[in-house]
Amino acid sequence: MTAARAARDDVPARGQVPPPEPLPAPALDAHCHLDLIEQPVAEVLAAARAAGVTRVVTVGVDQPSSHWSAGHADPGQGVYAAVAVHPNETAAAAASPAQRDEVLAEIAKLAALPQVRAVGETGLDYYRDYAPRAQQRDWFRAHIEIAKQAGKALMIHDRDAHEDVLAILAADGPPERVVFHCFSGDAAMARRCAAAGYVMSFAGTLTFTNAPALREAAASAPADLLLVETDAPFLTPMPHRGKPNTPAMVAHTVRCLAGVKQIGVADMCAQVTATGERMFGPW
Repeated sequence: MTAARAARDDVPARGQVPPPEPLPAPALDAHCHLDLIEQPVAEVLAAARAAGVTRVVTVGVDQPSSHWSAGHADPGQGVYAAVAVHPNETAAAAASPAQRDEVLAEIAKLAALPQVRAVGETGLDYYRDYAPRAQQRDWFRAHIEIAKQAGKALMIHDRDAHEDVLAILAADGPPERVVFHCFSGDAAMARRCAAAGYVMSFAGTLTFTNAPALREAAASAPADLLLVETDAPFLTPMPHRGKPNTPAMVAHTVRCLAGVKQIGVADMCAQVTATGERMFGPW
């Protein structure tokens, strides 16, 4: 088990989850880990399509999972990849500066592939101590440069590190497209991201009863800077919190976000699909 996976607070229990009511229009799952879902990928994708989720981005957290994501991406089936070394994995990824450079060169090579649409998840995690903060910042800056060189979106993991993430982006200059995966900031943070043009992707945590501040953040952000995701198999939305998550479950988050933004569900689907294409397309 990788450090990134072990660090999850919401590791799912085994058990069947009933399918969601199909969405009235196509939508997408902007961030999941197909390699960690304990079902055949074909079944997972079929269930997603049945729910109206026609596109998914499967995300790497280290060198092996990034290779897996790039290798299993299939744009013809609506599957795209993101590649990076997660901040919790940076200490384990390289034992020397030379090895660091080798790993990052491999990530850069993968990022240039046409089916890879983002560099991520990268960023900073100050909640855990799996890697020194200075090392995390170094790798984050390297990933920012990779995203710029590849012309791909930057997919950010930001946990208890808002100020440093924003400061590094400002100092180094952000890529043209930036997505905050599993956005965890408050309304003030959302407004700062919006001012910079950063997209905020909301996971199943948006639906949790103990997350009113997250819904306030979503309410304060422009609709065209919002995405939805599952982070599957983690962070299953209500009413199935604690059960295994899959891309189909993003339908619950879409409906919650539509309610927060006070727009129709079909309109929310159209909005996140358009934003997804702007970030990860063309489809």
